Amino acid sequence: MALLEIRDLHVSFHTYAGEVQAVRGVNLTLEKGEALAIVGESGSGKSVTAQAIMRLIPSPPGKIKSGEILFDGKNLLKLTEKEMFQVRGSEIGMIFQDPMTSLNPTMTVGKQIMEGLIWHQRISPSEARQRAVEMLRLVGIPSPETRINNYPHEFSGGMRQRAMIAIALACNPKILIADEPTTALDVTIQAQIIELLKELQKKTDTAVILITHDLGVVAEMAQRVAVMYGGKVVETGTVEEIFYRPRHPYTWGLLASMPRLDLDRKQELKPIPGSPPDLFDPPKGCPFADRCPYTMYICNDEMPEVSEVSQTHRVSCWLEHPEAPSVSHEPIVRISSK
Repeated sequence: MALLEIRDLHVSFHTYAGEVQAVRGVNLTLEKGEALAIVGESGSGKSVTAQAIMRLIPSPPGKIKSGEILFDGKNLLKLTEKEMFQVRGSEIGMIFQDPMTSLNPTMTVGKQIMEGLIWHQRISPSEARQRAVEMLRLVGIPSPETRINNYPHEFSGGMRQRAMIAIALACNPKILIADEPTTALDVTIQAQIIELLKELQKKTDTAVILITHDLGVVAEMAQRVAVMYGGKVVETGTVEEIFYRPRHPYTWGLLASMPRLDLDRKQELKPIPGSPPDLFDPPKGCPFADRCPYTMYICNDEMPEVSEVSQTHRVSCWLEHPEAPSVSHEPIVRISSK
């Protein structure tokens, strides 16, 4: 049985302008110790899916309309708020996009790590403090015995992100959700944070859900990839399948927009033309139909079924239908072996 299974998840936000259907029937699984990357453009539903797992959708205006989120056999959507409070931090940890707005500016970093330890593990403040020092050391913050008394504004951006990772991992959760963990960090610090996450995952055997739009990060860290567009998962597969044998035109477009370092000649980036669908009034057919160069009449009228390319590779595209025209597509990128 999978550690986490999302079944037909629907999440909407009710606004003055109407209902935004942010997530529309997402199905995903996560195995123990696995790193799953969820990729896609802004507004594709990645972060909303993660917030739904943690039951952090603000209500109002948000609402989880239907679906199941099974964690260790328990449906998280059926738990009371008190029961869910026990799951957050203890069994599922989360690193948010912006550590400066996620950390409490009025509390020292040490106290913020200790808070979860005291609550979930029922240990004394002195034991929690010692554990907090160990966590700061684990995530590579120098002089942790001194830094534990610092406030978030006294940390650099990279150190704040490391502190967020320490808070998320303090209680040894089974799942760590990393929502754009390298956003707003410079390239050198980004590489350090990803290397740190990889190292910590090996040490703790924690399953990781990595939400990102950076395909370089995906190639570096993940074993499996889910591609989201218009609130739906349009393709899932191993990293090798998504990078070398992608089957959905949207995945082709994402990969074609990446710069390639293995080419000697000058290369122009190829952005995907058009704009994402309006989720106030989402299309009844394939959400990518308006931007896809291979659109057929049926693409606008009906959402394609999920086709199984292999045991690990699934795609939702009408080009997989036996009567669809043949479209050849060459591998776009090279990825280094991990």
